[in-house]
Amino acid sequence: MFDLDKWQEITSALKKNKLRTALTGSGVMFGILILVTLLGLGMGFQNKMKSSLGNLATNSTIFWTEKTTKPYKGLARNRRFQFDNSDLIAMKRSIPEIEDVAPEINAWSGGDPYNTFRNDKKGNFKIKGTSPEMNKVVPVDVLTGRFINENDLIEMRKVITIGPRVIELMFEDDEEPIGQYLKINGIFFQVVGTVKPLSRNMGMSDDIVQMPYTTLQKIYNRGEKFNVFMATAKVGESVEDIEDKIISLLARRHKISPDDKEAFGHFNLAKIFNKIFGLFNSIGFLFWVIGFGVLITGIIGVSNIMHVVVKERTREIGVKRALGASPLSIISQIVTEAVFLTTFAGFWGLVIGVLIVEGAGKMAGDSNEMILNPYVDIKVAFIALGVLVVFGCFAGLLPAQKAMRIKPVDALRYE
Repeated sequence: MFDLDKWQEITSALKKNKLRTALTGSGVMFGILILVTLLGLGMGFQNKMKSSLGNLATNSTIFWTEKTTKPYKGLARNRRFQFDNSDLIAMKRSIPEIEDVAPEINAWSGGDPYNTFRNDKKGNFKIKGTSPEMNKVVPVDVLTGRFINENDLIEMRKVITIGPRVIELMFEDDEEPIGQYLKINGIFFQVVGTVKPLSRNMGMSDDIVQMPYTTLQKIYNRGEKFNVFMATAKVGESVEDIEDKIISLLARRHKISPDDKEAFGHFNLAKIFNKIFGLFNSIGFLFWVIGFGVLITGIIGVSNIMHVVVKERTREIGVKRALGASPLSIISQIVTEAVFLTTFAGFWGLVIGVLIVEGAGKMAGDSNEMILNPYVDIKVAFIALGVLVVFGCFAGLLPAQKAMRIKPVDALRYE
């Protein structure tokens, strides 16, 4: 039940020593302030890292060809080889743990300063051969039109998707790119989609032009050859396992020694992602430790001040005990005062911390290199306030027990 007299007594006691109350509460306030600010900025750092990765598949691996390092079946070492389109079919059929396999081919402009023309406009862009699967591994945001589809691959269509920089340089502001044609290295391609890369990884950028990889193979006389592909594992499957199976399969198909591990270059992106996410968790834990360290220091200060308060109010406690005040009421008075002080100071620390995080987010904007959209998780706020209440109880409990050990007679004699 709400006791108005007790709360008036608590506020009166705190007001009598304003400087001491302010200094004591500041320790708790700065503890929560530092904790909330660090966690909020930490979330901004995580958001920036994840944004730079875009929606890049975290369960993926990338393969490329190297020279063989061992002779095998009459073939010499230092032999160069290439993957071919039949390898893609073989991997999908023979390795059920694979979700997607996506080849990537980069076009060469022959040393010309410009590779793309339209009317009087010209530009030099990244030309890539791609597939529908690649948009699952290294996805882009399709702004208008569509992405490369399976029929484009089968029919080797002369169609392309283009990035924002290509649109800017090759079209007027009021022009619709979809359905228009660009002349790329002497061949006309129809624009079927405009896209925006979600990351700057794997050679993705705003000046990208993508066409069906089969079309690029035909136009550049590459047969069915390519040197790089990416593969993703199905949910629950290990990327390392599919790497071993891919190497074993491709070694058999290209007559490479099973012991020649250097013939295939490969990079396990899943390991990198795990390390990055592990780093996020470690940083978050470190921020909690730092924040709690400062917070506990403030709580210890509150406890010490409550010891001083008990000593100052020894006669008052003796009078209350002599007049029949129960031990519970004495303990409740001191604990409530400690909880009120810590919670009040912590609340303002939380508010100021949130304002700092929000202000940092607005000042940084979307182009900042370090943080992106920092925020304070509501769960963290409730946990912090809950911890304050618990710590406030502990901060007042020891001084309250000390007060209860004072005999009323001795308390009344205390000067």
